Amino acid sequence: MVVEVPKLAMDAATKAIQEWGQPKSKITHLVFTTICGIDAPGADFQLVKLLGLSSNIKRVMMYHLGCSGGATAIRVAKDLAENNKGARVLVVCAEINSVNGFKAPSETDLESLLGLALFSDGAAALIIGAEPDMSVGERPLYQLVTADSKILPDSEEMVAAHLRQTGLSIRLAKDLAPTISNNIEKCLVEGFGKIGITDWNSIFWVVHPGGPAILDMIQATVGLKKEKLEASRKVLIEYGNMSSPTLLFIMDEMRKKSLEEGKATTGEGFDWGVLLGFGPGLTVEMIVLRSIPINVSASAH
Repeated sequence: MVVEVPKLAMDAATKAIQEWGQPKSKITHLVFTTICGIDAPGADFQLVKLLGLSSNIKRVMMYHLGCSGGATAIRVAKDLAENNKGARVLVVCAEINSVNGFKAPSETDLESLLGLALFSDGAAALIIGAEPDMSVGERPLYQLVTADSKILPDSEEMVAAHLRQTGLSIRLAKDLAPTISNNIEKCLVEGFGKIGITDWNSIFWVVHPGGPAILDMIQATVGLKKEKLEASRKVLIEYGNMSSPTLLFIMDEMRKKSLEEGKATTGEGFDWGVLLGFGPGLTVEMIVLRSIPINVSASAH
């Protein structure tokens, strides 16, 4: 994994940079997250070499954030972009979760068995910056309005990934889905209170699909229409739970579908949206998004 994770990341990053359309010399920061292949120098260092990025690039390497890693990386990149004039931050999420399956399953350890059945491999990347330069072809897809992180009470072992001599042991507790769904509306109220939004069907949803039960319970708890979580369900069906890259896949699926269906914005025609990631802790990462009109958006940013 130490060798292969940076290679997988390179493929995703190369595609993101090509779609962004700007020279890679403009990338000032790199935020990399993975749960695989802890090493030093790390995957971020190796990716800089593989991509031929500047040796002066400012790097942030984050290991073991699990399924909330994508949202956390976006949150960190948002802070970097807003506080460093002209910054362009390359966000990369890469996972090879299948390696964690190279051990004998146990019929008495159903939580670990569930984890092995759900997780898959994948990588995704995007560019984040403030004040896009439209004159050179930068076309934003989503505006990151606010970013919050919350540790839910009494939930420390509900999502856990422990490194042991036998490898990485992933556990998903049976009460994970109800714990998330029971806390989700409080998170939404805190995030959208100042905006004045209380109708959760009036926004678009980018939700990490940790499993079907999580999506089902969130939908029921906040009264969402079936179509609100279609992008999350489609990515889960087609790619599985890739951990950190999954949310980026969902954002991409949503903006492509919005374009294909002639929607007014990259958020299925809606202006406001929410991105939710759930990881070890149990940690909820929530980003309030604003979508961009389709006729303004032409390439990834």
